[in-house]
Amino acid sequence: MAAVTLRSCRRALSQILSHGGTSTFSPNGLAGVRHMTTTVQFATRPDLPTLAYRRLKGKSPGVVFLPGYASTMNGQKAEALEEFCKSLGHSYLRFDYTGHGASEGVLAEGTVGAWKKDVLFVLDELTEGPQILVGSSIGGWLMLLAGIARPEKTAALVGISTAADHVVTSFNALPLETRVECEEKGEWSVPSRHAEEGVCTFSMDFLQEAEGHCVLQSPIPVLCPVRLIHGLRDEDVPWHISMQVAERVLSPDVDIILRRQGQHRMADKDDIKLMAYTIDDLIDKLTTEGSE
Repeated sequence: MAAVTLRSCRRALSQILSHGGTSTFSPNGLAGVRHMTTTVQFATRPDLPTLAYRRLKGKSPGVVFLPGYASTMNGQKAEALEEFCKSLGHSYLRFDYTGHGASEGVLAEGTVGAWKKDVLFVLDELTEGPQILVGSSIGGWLMLLAGIARPEKTAALVGISTAADHVVTSFNALPLETRVECEEKGEWSVPSRHAEEGVCTFSMDFLQEAEGHCVLQSPIPVLCPVRLIHGLRDEDVPWHISMQVAERVLSPDVDIILRRQGQHRMADKDDIKLMAYTIDDLIDKLTTEGSE
């Protein structure tokens, strides 16, 4: 699919990426150079934590970025994609989940269900019209949940190292003795190169709540176009999870792109270029179909 995507992208985007860019976008933006083109805003919600977000207004379909666990809206992918959307004139929104970044709440008290509510609130209250959801890691799981709950707001899905059900299935795959030990302690600690402490710790309550949001045991009622990008060298979330997602979504328009050298973060310049090409191809497809 990568070759098809590269061939079908609009000529203007190819020129931007190949010849130094324009005043609003350049290959440096894709490489992760930080250009803060939007200001942080805060959305208050009755009886729920305030959410921090950055919003770029523009054409439809818009793009919404869903970061990974313990990540924020200020990561390389999130910022580079804002530059990209700005260059195309399309709307873009990135935000911090409850307990992440500048949003209120405590990370250790978060749940998959709470973060799903965050995504649905953002779609309902902060965007106009259908959106292309770009989900990284656990954000890929949340984009599927959002696609199921808000089909009318979901124009397409782009999963990056999609971690659907991953924390639950990984725990359930542990030896029985290990699981019993974790249950007695009330938590499970997982080594992680990306965590400051070197481990990610999940409570048993978190795992039990997350189990109620698993999507891979049955067909996934998502009918919009789906693109799944995954690195074969991902040591955190196995690439075969993206294969499982592709097998279970009901959409007839699903493509998987495997990066042989790709790792979990997928934040190298070429990785982000591929994301941009993929989003551009979807925008082209969606706007062309909408005009027919």
